[in-house]
Amino acid sequence: MENQEKTHKRRIHYSGTHPKSYKEKYKEHDPEKYADTVAKVIRKGSTPAGMHISIMVKEILDFLQIKPGQTGLDATLGYGGHTKEMLKCLQGHGHIYALDVDPIESAKTKERLLKQGFGEDILTVRLQNFADIDLVTKETGKKFDFVLADLGVSSMQIDNPERGFSYKVEGPLDLRMNPMKGESAADRLKKVSYEELVGMLVENSDEPYAQEIAKVIINRRKRGIAIETTTQLKETVEEALRILPKSEQKEMVKKSCQRVFQALRIDVNSEFEVLYAFLDKLPEVLAPGGRAAILTFHSGEDRLVKRSFKELHKAGIYSEVSKDVIRPSAEECARNGRARSTKMRWAIRSNAAFQTDYCTEESERL
Repeated sequence: MENQEKTHKRRIHYSGTHPKSYKEKYKEHDPEKYADTVAKVIRKGSTPAGMHISIMVKEILDFLQIKPGQTGLDATLGYGGHTKEMLKCLQGHGHIYALDVDPIESAKTKERLLKQGFGEDILTVRLQNFADIDLVTKETGKKFDFVLADLGVSSMQIDNPERGFSYKVEGPLDLRMNPMKGESAADRLKKVSYEELVGMLVENSDEPYAQEIAKVIINRRKRGIAIETTTQLKETVEEALRILPKSEQKEMVKKSCQRVFQALRIDVNSEFEVLYAFLDKLPEVLAPGGRAAILTFHSGEDRLVKRSFKELHKAGIYSEVSKDVIRPSAEECARNGRARSTKMRWAIRSNAAFQTDYCTEESERL
């Protein structure tokens, strides 16, 4: 048996000139080996499969003003693009802690950064929710000179049909950042009430047809028709929007699908609750004069960040906050269409002593 020859397994090749399915795009999944193919995809304004193009890198670095010897936090590691650029600024001196709840992608990113020379002497990757940023400072005894939180879903998650983040491809309706914890979006839809579902769609994504979509979902469930896949949820939205003129249906189905998937993703990952906790604890983990930048991708997130920064600035906890939202340049949006909805806000920690009681009280009031 030991001398038995191993069967040669051929790589899956795609027919035609361009790969269509996620698994066929093996060249894009190996950017170091197929750099020309990856570069061509990026030049066309697309994101290569299995990759994520970091947004507003220049604006973030210009604000954070990272210096060698500092300690920082990337609250949402993702593909590690922002982390890599921040690590470069340290010039080998200092440390960055990086958090992520996705066990699949964070392991890949850690290995990728290690191969690029960023080992545990300068980078610590933790499988941890950024709602628990205070645990890092409690364990290390260090506060952060800079903090970055990119609240967007990584392209690797969106593009992989097995994760269920996109209505454009068939896959299980999952939507969990950590597929090993909690309940999937499909399971959530099996038990949610009509009133809860309408509230979820309105509060999480401002869906104008929340009642119509919720009614169809509940009626399907009553008839024993489960919504287990991304395609089935898309078909449900299409059914709900048949009330519209045919000329409007295609565009409105597209927009409503985006909002419905967003609302479900926020719900199953408790994203607003996590953001509340993060904003509440952020001043506590920042060193005096420490800088924090947050990227948001929809109005609900931006409202929370804006309100928190404004209130804590008024209380003297932040010495300065961004007066207006900062947007990516037109050039960046042309290169990367996923950058269009990005908003950046920033805050600078004051030198005053942290008022724990005030922040706790304020977060409850918000």
